[in-house]
Amino acid sequence: MSDLSHLADGYRERARWPDADRIAWIRKDRWLGFPKAEAVRKTLDAMLRYPPRTRMPCLLIYGQTGMGKSRIVERFEAENPRGLNEAIGVATIPVVAVQLPPQPTDGEFYGEVLEKLGAGFAARGDTQRARLLTRRLMGQVGARMLILDEINHMLACTPRQQRIFLNTIRYLANDLQIPLVCTGNHEAQAALLTDAALAERFDAVELARWQNDEAFRLLMVTLAAILPLRRPSQLEEERCRTSVLDLSDGNTGRIFRLVETLAVRAIENGSECIEARDLDADDLVLPSVSMKVIAQRRGRARARETV
Repeated sequence: MSDLSHLADGYRERARWPDADRIAWIRKDRWLGFPKAEAVRKTLDAMLRYPPRTRMPCLLIYGQTGMGKSRIVERFEAENPRGLNEAIGVATIPVVAVQLPPQPTDGEFYGEVLEKLGAGFAARGDTQRARLLTRRLMGQVGARMLILDEINHMLACTPRQQRIFLNTIRYLANDLQIPLVCTGNHEAQAALLTDAALAERFDAVELARWQNDEAFRLLMVTLAAILPLRRPSQLEEERCRTSVLDLSDGNTGRIFRLVETLAVRAIENGSECIEARDLDADDLVLPSVSMKVIAQRRGRARARETV
């Protein structure tokens, strides 16, 4: 076995594990703090420590599906876990993060929040009671931030229901005096803008698709340094970076799935490294979007050959 100097300190020992253990490790869910994600987390951290005031800061994190919005929320929630106020025997929940239901009426929204607070609410249709209970419990658990994941689900509601829902979250932001954070796609941004009073409060940050720049090169360097492969990979080389971007359309989730697939394949076939030619392999299992890209690329190649 090589000296494994191509791997970062702390990751070299994993490359000596049996193949099955290395593959299991590669397939585990893990946090990889690329610069844009870290910047968003720092913003959330600053908001969490904001003193109460009449108009609290609000933030919209938006981008296409798979760009890592929900993962950032999960990571931030894990970094600010539930605790216990031993003096009064009540749970403390600094960050209350809920995923909106497919059609988030105000009643369903309060139901999701109460479920997160550990207080199921079975009285359907009693929205007023649910609202009062939500306000009381949010104060009791010491909630300092409310995060609404997949805010774009509100677009499945009627225009009237959307207005009611926007009024609901504006009311909570005013009443609780805690920061409100929403995540969603580009349509979610447009939906929030329909409420001028609410849109005025929101800053927005976009998780844009990756480009072939220095930030992406560093991401590839990081991946190559932590994957438990026994030979140096070529992920940071130009041809490899271009192919990864082409096959993933610059989508964070697709990039990670693609590189994980290549790493597992390198262990299974004994090559122990990822090379640019691996991205052209016919037997490579890829996301459906990547398969479409390959089909288009090959179609253009055939067209050039017939000219």
